[in-house]
Amino acid sequence: MKVLLNDGLEKEGIRVFEESGIETDTRKRDLNSLIADIDQFDALIVRSATRVTREVLEAGAKGKLKIVGRAGVGYDNIDVAAASETGIVVKSAPYGNTNAVAELTLGLMLSVSRNLPQAHQSLKSGTWKKETLKGTELSYKTLGILGCGKIGQRVGELARRGFDMEVIGYDINPCLESTIKIVPKEEVLAKADYVSIHTGGTEVIVGAKELSLMKPTAYLINTSRGSNVDAQALYKAMKEEKIAGAALDVYAEEPEAEGAEFKNKLKELDNVIFSSHLGASTIEAQRETSIEIARVVASYLLGGDFTSAVNAGESIELEETPVYTLFIHHRDVPGVFANIDKVLADNDINIRANYSRQIGSSGYAISVYVLHKKVRPEIIETLKRIKNVCNVKV
Repeated sequence: MKVLLNDGLEKEGIRVFEESGIETDTRKRDLNSLIADIDQFDALIVRSATRVTREVLEAGAKGKLKIVGRAGVGYDNIDVAAASETGIVVKSAPYGNTNAVAELTLGLMLSVSRNLPQAHQSLKSGTWKKETLKGTELSYKTLGILGCGKIGQRVGELARRGFDMEVIGYDINPCLESTIKIVPKEEVLAKADYVSIHTGGTEVIVGAKELSLMKPTAYLINTSRGSNVDAQALYKAMKEEKIAGAALDVYAEEPEAEGAEFKNKLKELDNVIFSSHLGASTIEAQRETSIEIARVVASYLLGGDFTSAVNAGESIELEETPVYTLFIHHRDVPGVFANIDKVLADNDINIRANYSRQIGSSGYAISVYVLHKKVRPEIIETLKRIKNVCNVKV
């Protein structure tokens, strides 16, 4: 098997593939070359630089391409709908940069609260400023988190332990194990001294309505996606001092090349600080993300593991469709599965999954079928009569 690493990958991730017996190709291809060559590869892994378009996916689907991996959390640069239509699984690496983004979030909160960039810049230009840069402390304030997933949970943990902050949050699908106090979105906005966005996606999470609910002393922090904030509404709110300020790491429009000009109307304001999409830009995060995406892609190619898939359920349970289990003890010989499958198919029973393992060392196996329909007693009796089947249970 062969994987194309079109945006490169750290050596630790490449080593995972090598140890799995999977060949890697790191030669960068432009869009036309990618479309021409992708059918030769079983997998494609990208970062944010490569756009995986419908044309790329359709070309790959005609050849060997089975999976596309995004070495990072977001996958906006991959046409997931087209991937699904062409039978190609898309996976991400949602854990590798969790701590890096969370730490940057706290760093931005400190920077905007204590005017650190302004102090640095004034001293670099030779001017001593102190009185005009008086700030506020994080300790004992309220942090409101919009999007309480992996990164949001980590931000909350650091804020509580490091600064004794009260942490409240809102999520459309809050996890049961959340350590954040989940409240309505309007309550988060009204009570928080700092509102931090960790939702992902492309929709606007904070616009004019949300900004109007925030305290005039509150700060907005965005390390999620630039499109999650209505930039015009934010400019107006800060210009009119409806909120105290903002710290941003992401933007709806970002320069594509290193050293390119950064154009943003918010630069006019003194109560905003910027960083250049540095959330995952740490040595540790790049290493961990590379290992993570290599493992989940290799596990799919070699064993059909759907962990971290974004267009397929990681497990059957997540598909939210009723399923029923059937347990069959049988000799581990050719032909058994075909005969079992035929009985089930003849009775209009769809097989959702089939897990089989040898039991002991005497040539027998236990197979567990996951089905979309209950198995009637008479069908169980038919299955028991199949040659080499020992027992059948529900």
